[in-house]
Amino acid sequence: MSDKRPVVIDLRFARETVVSALRSAFPDRPVIDMGDPANADRDISDAEFAIVWKPDPALFRRATGLKAIFSGGAGVDHILSAYELPDLPIVRFVDRSLTDRMSEWVVWQCLHHLRNGIAYAGQQRENVWNEIAEQPEARDVTVGVMGLGVLGADAVRKLKVMGFDVIGWSRRAKSIAGLETFDAADLDAFLGRTDILVGLLPLTEDTRGIYDRALFSKLRSTGALDGPIFLNAGRGGSQNEAELIECLADGTLKAASLDVFEHEPLVTDSPLWSMPNVIVTPHAAAASDVRALFRHVEAQIARLESGKPLEFVVDRTSGY
Repeated sequence: MSDKRPVVIDLRFARETVVSALRSAFPDRPVIDMGDPANADRDISDAEFAIVWKPDPALFRRATGLKAIFSGGAGVDHILSAYELPDLPIVRFVDRSLTDRMSEWVVWQCLHHLRNGIAYAGQQRENVWNEIAEQPEARDVTVGVMGLGVLGADAVRKLKVMGFDVIGWSRRAKSIAGLETFDAADLDAFLGRTDILVGLLPLTEDTRGIYDRALFSKLRSTGALDGPIFLNAGRGGSQNEAELIECLADGTLKAASLDVFEHEPLVTDSPLWSMPNVIVTPHAAAASDVRALFRHVEAQIARLESGKPLEFVVDRTSGY
């Protein structure tokens, strides 16, 4: 029997994916899966590590012996904004699979808008055969990526491979080889150059509601796509949804692809569902692979137990 203390898991993911992933995870230590009703009243005070995504608020009061908390996703606002947390390291999920999935979504949506995907889908529904004559190339379009962390930096690289002109923005100045970058002081200059705006920002007090009419109105309106386009796969709380809808209706924005929303699931009566210039995906741009998540946690625990520092620890002051 293992003499190691347990890992407690409280993940609001599809139940079958968690159960399946646990069959091969953490072979050398006990696991307490809070998704199993048999564990509802179990004493978890001896748990050493917690892996969570939107957990029961009581978890952190009950698991008094924790050494670290692991987020089940790349974001941590679901933990920082909703719970009274112990003074412990909080670790973000950083993994190749999650990064690749996010970049795939971003590239897919940029190409979809570049190649008139919405217009052609509409023509197909109406049985219309009509080639749209004006077709810019990727090199004619500037994609501005807001958020230059692991996900944003990878999206930048892959967009450049596709031929897009790419620029980047982060609140604090960053230097990335081969990329022109802007910081908080240069936001207006960044927006004025941008045809497709990609939102990959974490949710903090500084970014809540940042995507609003004032920001959208500063995007380039005279570029090769005949109007600016907004993509958001970062955090729903970063967009002012009422103003976003107004801008999509009045032409301030030509179109949008949205994977995240202020309230999820997106309410059934939201105008976004039926707006012809909007693509909606159900927070699926970079869904966490639970097996990859558990491998990530195992690797971080191994680092800690060998005397090395944890990686990807959240700075609670900045919120990411």
